[in-house]
Amino acid sequence: MRTVRILLGLAGLAALAFGATLAADFGMASWRDTGQALAFFVGGPLAHDAVVAPLVGAIGLVIARRLPPAWRAPVAAGAVASGVLILLAVPLLWRPFGVPTNPGLHDRNYWLGLGIALAVVWLIAVTAAVLSQRRPS
Repeated sequence: MRTVRILLGLAGLAALAFGATLAADFGMASWRDTGQALAFFVGGPLAHDAVVAPLVGAIGLVIARRLPPAWRAPVAAGAVASGVLILLAVPLLWRPFGVPTNPGLHDRNYWLGLGIALAVVWLIAVTAAVLSQRRPS
């Protein structure tokens, strides 16, 4: 088991080094790209630590204190899935055509798609909560 961990650690370090060289190449290509790279690598963690993490913590506290036990896990899972879907949708909602358009890929309503995906997630969460509440313990 120890050998496997060491090999996985070495593979992770190699991937990290490769990513660092790609990031350095991107940042050194031009001054404009350096600013974008800095905004990406610094702005994301700052936004996470200043906005996302406290918000998730507050929502978690509300879930833990206000909801009945049968609803806690489904609502928490729904919140996590919603957060992931929203984070994945942000680039296409914020800047829909940052790259040349690809017919069939970029010709859709992303707001509607996100809304449908969130509705499905919360339908599953509510169904799971109702079923776990009806189940005898």
